[in-house]
Amino acid sequence: MGLFNRTPSQPTRRVPVPQAYNTVAPVQSPAPPVQTPAPRAPESHPTPAPPQRSSSGRDKELPSAFVILRDRVQQELIRDANLHTERISMEDGRILIEPIFARSITESGLVLSRVERQHFFDLILADILGFGPIQPLLDDESVSEVMVNGPAQVYVERGGKLTLSEVKFQDNAHVQRIIERILAPLGRRVDESSPMVDARLPDGSRVNAIIPPLAIDGPSVTIRKFSKKPLTVEDLVRFGSFTEDFAKFVEAAVISHLNIIVSGGTGSGKTTLLNVLSSFIPATDRIVTIEDSAELQLRQDHVVRLETRPPNIEGKGAITIRDLVTNSLRMRPDRLVIGECRGGEALDMLQAMNTGHDGSMSTAHSNSPRDTLSRLETMVLMAGMDLPLRAIRQQIAAAVDVIVHIERMRDGTRRLVYCTEVLGMEGETILTQDIFRFEEEGVDEKGKIIGQLRTTGIRPKVLERMKADQVNLPADLFAGNLNRRRRT
Repeated sequence: MGLFNRTPSQPTRRVPVPQAYNTVAPVQSPAPPVQTPAPRAPESHPTPAPPQRSSSGRDKELPSAFVILRDRVQQELIRDANLHTERISMEDGRILIEPIFARSITESGLVLSRVERQHFFDLILADILGFGPIQPLLDDESVSEVMVNGPAQVYVERGGKLTLSEVKFQDNAHVQRIIERILAPLGRRVDESSPMVDARLPDGSRVNAIIPPLAIDGPSVTIRKFSKKPLTVEDLVRFGSFTEDFAKFVEAAVISHLNIIVSGGTGSGKTTLLNVLSSFIPATDRIVTIEDSAELQLRQDHVVRLETRPPNIEGKGAITIRDLVTNSLRMRPDRLVIGECRGGEALDMLQAMNTGHDGSMSTAHSNSPRDTLSRLETMVLMAGMDLPLRAIRQQIAAAVDVIVHIERMRDGTRRLVYCTEVLGMEGETILTQDIFRFEEEGVDEKGKIIGQLRTTGIRPKVLERMKADQVNLPADLFAGNLNRRRRT
């Protein structure tokens, strides 16, 4: 049976009959009459079974049925005036939509199995109250990133690997509606005059959207998900991102008010690591966070969260990270946590670190700790100040104490590969030394990189400050892994 009971009549397919039964030999005259054989019962031919509809064919009919049901349910919901002013949760929406959904199925004459019925209901619920076809991907905890490349192509990242999902949108307008639904609570917009936008989901997941004419193949959406339960230092140690020795050192560094820069490439886990480092900040400190889109999930109580604002339709009213950094200095912060430095705000951040706001943290895109210092120099120059390069380097050397560099390895795992201490200036050069360094030992049969984060054996100069703050570390923590193994 098809999806609908009342389907238009289809032309009857004529079953070919063997030629021996539909032809009669002509009677030739004056030949003698041919003796007619006794009639015999016609051979029974089984009636051909109706063509079986393949699963792919049925799947092709599901979208049209889905649209019919969704439109019916939406029309019923629009009649309720309260829905225009109240935001309904998924739980309340499920209770409200279920009877309307059942009535719509009956009125439309749609015949569905139990599995298809539940599948349709989930799709309609997500399309009306959630984020459409990608809602199941957002609910899947194994998915860390969702990438929509137009309506017909949705990729996901699982375990650091990209795979093409089976999720599809109806058309470009369908993708556009989901983008607008994401932006609506934030008061942001995306249109032809402003075709790019950064936003966030209610759980803090980062969203970037770009639409035609800039996106040639249709609207593109990139969602970087964050764990519903913030990862802890124990989780990252268990995952192999770093070791317990590093966790002890970085905890002592945060408590001792060292200024820390978390560096790494795109998607390497900088924000996640910054979240973990911020968890070591004492609950007695007043923390001010500054971000383009609020992603940090600090667990302390005394936290003030600030977020930038894009310009309005007239191109006015934009509030940048640099504006917020300047304003935050008047808010009596004990700690400044800047989500990411991309431009001239680096100068204001360095000045804050050098003027009594010790213990501040930020992230920066770079390929190594040494490259991080060069990036900071470039970003300070972007502030528009005509400062000599030596003065900029002195500011960086005086402000930054530790650089923590994390990488996304070729096997998809994210690991901390460097922990570098900034020592100061010598001539025109900023001096650094590695405290921890990742040593790769090989690759296993599954393609996973084998290695470990080890101490270099160098005793950090910041231990003096830690002792002054009565933060003590094990005496053999920096003795070097090789020496420690010999003693054991």
